[in-house]
Amino acid sequence: MVPKIIFFDTKPYDREFFERINESYKYPVKYITSHLTMENVSLTNGYDVACVFVNDNITREIAGELIRNGVKLIALRSAGYNNVNLHAVYKKIHVVRVPAYSPYAVAEHAVALMLTLNRKTHKAYYRTRDNNFNINGLLGFDMHDKTAGVIGTGKIGRCVIDILTGFGMRILAYDLYPDSQYACEKKMLYVDLKKLYEQSDIITLHCPLTPDNVHMINAESIARMKTGVMVINTGRGKLINTKDLIAGLKERKIGAAGLDVYEEETEYFFEDFSQEVIDDDVLARLTTFPNVLITSHQGFFTHEALSNIARITLENIRFFFEDDQLPNEICYKCREPECLKKKTGRCF
Repeated sequence: MVPKIIFFDTKPYDREFFERINESYKYPVKYITSHLTMENVSLTNGYDVACVFVNDNITREIAGELIRNGVKLIALRSAGYNNVNLHAVYKKIHVVRVPAYSPYAVAEHAVALMLTLNRKTHKAYYRTRDNNFNINGLLGFDMHDKTAGVIGTGKIGRCVIDILTGFGMRILAYDLYPDSQYACEKKMLYVDLKKLYEQSDIITLHCPLTPDNVHMINAESIARMKTGVMVINTGRGKLINTKDLIAGLKERKIGAAGLDVYEEETEYFFEDFSQEVIDDDVLARLTTFPNVLITSHQGFFTHEALSNIARITLENIRFFFEDDQLPNEICYKCREPECLKKKTGRCF
């Protein structure tokens, strides 16, 4: 069969890259610009695949409607899957993701946030455009010989480690499944979170969001950190308790924060609110800090990554409907350690 695809949260760049790659597949696609919600889930009736992105929140109620409408596959255009109620769709709708579209894209963006916050190049840009060549207030520090704490040593975390090692930084890392051989090769050290918080000058998050690590950066963990620490998050917004982060910034405990994600980003990120008032008081407060740099979930946003996302997503669909294979399937059991160890590619 030729699967019919309905594509939610479509931006112009999504359509451009998917249509280019889809020339080889020739799947019929209906593009919807809005997020998948209870108000528009009826549009999925008659479609085999719902293709969604990070801000399409598939709740139990929406999952029930997808099941009733005959959707057979949820194709995530992302590596993360915390926006899908996996319990609700288990053994009813298969869910596939794009596990690695470009680890370099996200890693390089994380380091760009570090460099910008440190050397304040964003502020220097606006000064010189106003013919202000004063460098007072733009003082940074050598990253060489400083300690970076990398939380999560998957593909993205390892790319970050490679870059920061090139700067001559000492690397401390935390991962649920430490790789001693890798640590030896890279001359880095796996430590517990307590030690990582206490010794790191820069902490960067590259772990998936799970029920166990929601708000792992909170008042308690911030209290353990060095005064003046830089915190970078290009992972998932809910890894950080934003109110506690703000408190740490106000107390000068946190010296700088670079955020490509935000825990309540769904309503705002990827959209233009330049002519409106931001109702989210927490987000509005964050934007007032001179030592906070927020980008709108753009870490993935490179030519290479968008091409890979389109290609892998369409391949996931082809594998399922033509070959009865699901190499990138994910289900709620995939969070369990035993499942992670023996993962073969098909959940049920």
